[in-house]
Amino acid sequence: MDPVTAVAAAGVALVVKGALEAAGQEAGRSGWSGGARLVERIRARFRGNTEAEDALDRVTAAPDDEEAHQNLERLLAAHMLLDSGFETEIRRLVDEAVAAQGHGGAQISAALIKNAQVFNGKVEVQGDWTTS
Repeated sequence: MDPVTAVAAAGVALVVKGALEAAGQEAGRSGWSGGARLVERIRARFRGNTEAEDALDRVTAAPDDEEAHQNLERLLAAHMLLDSGFETEIRRLVDEAVAAQGHGGAQISAALIKNAQVFNGKVEVQGDWTTS
């Protein structure tokens, strides 16, 4: 996975995480307040592009929709490739999110696993472990 696609995938995973937290009314308990900043930055960049705005709205409205994730990831990566300043901002916001999640100990996010993101943190597995 190329670096822009990896950052786009992580960005979408964070948008999904924020949408799930908001749906569960846990946004106030989140250790990282940058989720809203990330969504608002993406929304500002997408403003005027109906397809991109709809893709973001679809993910925030239905955070479990895999097709919506893929579409938003594709559009986010395209915008990042077109604007290096935007890419830098998204990278910074994603890096801040990873750092903020890191001080509570190692955590594995299913949203990041499905996109094969690795953030080089210590991983401990307890209980039953089955692979196929």
